Amino acid sequence: MRVLLTGGAGYVGSHTAKELTRAGYEPVVFDNMRQGHRWAVRWGPLIEMDLSDRDGLTSAVREHGIGAVIHFAAFAYVGESTHRPAEYFRNNVVNTLNLLDAMRANSVNAIVFSSTCAVYGNPEQIPVAEDHPQEPLSPYGESKRMVERMLAWHERAYGMSWTALRYFNAAGADPDGELGEVHDPEPHLIPRAIAAAYGDLPEVEVFGSDYPTFDGTAIRDYVHVSDLASAHVKALNRLFDRGPSGVFNLGTGRGYSVREVISMVEQVNGRTVRVREMPRRMGDPPKLIADATRARRELGWVPRNSGLRQIVETASRWYGRFRSSGTTGASRDSTAQ
Repeated sequence: MRVLLTGGAGYVGSHTAKELTRAGYEPVVFDNMRQGHRWAVRWGPLIEMDLSDRDGLTSAVREHGIGAVIHFAAFAYVGESTHRPAEYFRNNVVNTLNLLDAMRANSVNAIVFSSTCAVYGNPEQIPVAEDHPQEPLSPYGESKRMVERMLAWHERAYGMSWTALRYFNAAGADPDGELGEVHDPEPHLIPRAIAAAYGDLPEVEVFGSDYPTFDGTAIRDYVHVSDLASAHVKALNRLFDRGPSGVFNLGTGRGYSVREVISMVEQVNGRTVRVREMPRRMGDPPKLIADATRARRELGWVPRNSGLRQIVETASRWYGRFRSSGTTGASRDSTAQ
């Protein structure tokens, strides 16, 4: 079975390609390479193309004999989306419609979608379950919610089976050291804190120190990228076993504050991280923690690598290795946390 991975040269996509190969699938990576990395395409061929190319996309699905799709490709920075909503809706929503059209043209009826906890907005209760009201605080979260609704309507009208996986905070790196997180600019807290520990950044920004939390900083549920990859394979297997379509949270049920994460980076690396306190950012709720009971019950998914220390240890090993190549991707201004 050949599985098309849109955005498969990126962070979660590349880890999922490795996990698919272990499970006996053949990944086919589809990526425009604007944010992806050629070194991350190690399992299966690469189709270098943009989802806006409808005809090329339709031909690629046919020519490679694609049997299912895992859809990662998207703009994914919350803060940036509030300033560039048109670009986010065009890329995340319109281009997803192109993908669905290409699937229908080739009778491909199974898709696993990379969604996000940003669809919930500011949660009314913690932990957040899948039936929580959805009130996104950013165009990014809104674009993901729109795609989930598109999938539901495509199932109703065309019989397309789908699963949406709502990530909480993806973090960490491949335990084997083959893959890791590299963005330019690097938006995420853990790699930025590690870069600051190494002196590659002068400091790490803390966006908001006056939240109604125990230490005033935002609390997030961090889940290891390898655990996310395994969830995609389990979701795909479930669709092939004729399991019903639906949504699943992916998280641990345990939250850590920004200050706790920085402290763990300091412990693991034996280095001090300088901090600069910044105002809160639009679109950032004080606390996001997953209720992932449904994923455990229906997918049989258990996060095995998602303790905070293990996340930081794998991310630090990867950063040290990649740093030796002379490129970190952490040198520019941050946009997310």
